[in-house]
Amino acid sequence: MTVLDAMGPDGEYRTRRRELITDVSGAPVVEMTVVPPLYVARTVSAQRKARPLSVAEREAALTRAVEMFLSNEIAGLDFDHYVALTSRVSGLPIAVTRAGARSVAEQLASVCDSVRPAQPSGAARDWRQIRDGGAVWARRGEVFAVHASGNAPGVHGLWPQALALGYRVAVRPSRREPFTGQRLIAAMRESGFRAEDVSYLPTDYTGADEIIGAADLAMVYGGQDVVDKYAGDPTVWVNGPGRAKILITAEQDWRDHLDLIVESICALGGTACVNTTAVLFEGDAAPLAEAIAERLSALEPLPITDERALLPVMSTAAAQSIAGFLGARAAGATALLGADQVVADLGDGTAALRPAVHLLAAPDSARLNTELPFPCVWVSPWSRDYGLEPFRGSLVINAVTDDERLIDELVDDPTVSNVYSGRHPTWLRAAHIPHDGFLADFLMRNKGFVRG
Repeated sequence: MTVLDAMGPDGEYRTRRRELITDVSGAPVVEMTVVPPLYVARTVSAQRKARPLSVAEREAALTRAVEMFLSNEIAGLDFDHYVALTSRVSGLPIAVTRAGARSVAEQLASVCDSVRPAQPSGAARDWRQIRDGGAVWARRGEVFAVHASGNAPGVHGLWPQALALGYRVAVRPSRREPFTGQRLIAAMRESGFRAEDVSYLPTDYTGADEIIGAADLAMVYGGQDVVDKYAGDPTVWVNGPGRAKILITAEQDWRDHLDLIVESICALGGTACVNTTAVLFEGDAAPLAEAIAERLSALEPLPITDERALLPVMSTAAAQSIAGFLGARAAGATALLGADQVVADLGDGTAALRPAVHLLAAPDSARLNTELPFPCVWVSPWSRDYGLEPFRGSLVINAVTDDERLIDELVDDPTVSNVYSGRHPTWLRAAHIPHDGFLADFLMRNKGFVRG
């Protein structure tokens, strides 16, 4: 069986301890090396001692890595075989996986453009550019650790910004999807980055804690439990639940926005933090909920190998567990597409997850913020009397409204990360638009500098 090796300062590293990675049906696919905490500590220490490549060298290597990621055979896999394997293990439909992998390449190609909007206009990247005193935009540390999530390949498009800024990066891959990080880091090493610049460290929970403890700064992904764990640690940047929502106010005809709503719910397999979790309408929400359910019910459960597939797939047991949780959470709501129809058994030990749509009588934050790894949406009426409470803690709010004062209030709310207004899906991504703030906001700081 193929072994997925770690990549440290001395090249590839294989341990006796390995973890079996299976596909969604339970069939073994690959063995992944599990490195111990001591190896993690030594790797991060070696990375800290290395000086960063020059800006020009980093930018050239990132540019070369794009083509290598898309075209080269890496670890015995060309791009198509890598996509197929990633789809089998993650449960994302193959077309969704391919699009996510290509988005990694797109983000890599625009990585330098992505960090520039975060740089203050009055600050310089190099102190040599300052004549009479000013600000230098400088790193807050030397080594950046990443606990990558496994819900989609696209999460690996963000952390290369740290490399562009001169950090050395240590990536701990997810067991659910360890392939994209491995492929990307191997491509980077072939493109001109040194072994000390970027490492690939599959490890257990003890090793994961060691990565965060040894690095200067870290980025982690996870649910509310992860958010709570690191809430008091200023060196850890947490990407938690998205809880994205769409609000349509009374002067709008929701029918004009139905395509946008459905796309925001089910694009990317409905598994991303930027997929819409709740839709609120200032008025009678029942006709809107029924229209959403009608559109989503047309999505056909298919094996992930089918190019037409749009719904995620997992083991039947896991799908039944999620459906059971949903059924309990939805008690008292009107089920238009309920938990009883979510599990679509594909006959091979796996199941696709059909969309779920529930109508609430009034905004209920506990349910509006229930985010599940498939197209699952809560629809609720909303009125001005409820205020902003139903929207707090959201990664994205798309406010379809002509009320600029309402937009002001959403922008001013410190718990809302992004505000869109109009015909933009909640999963919209662009280099100049921050995701949850710019990553560079966390990685960099301004230092005063004067000479002469």
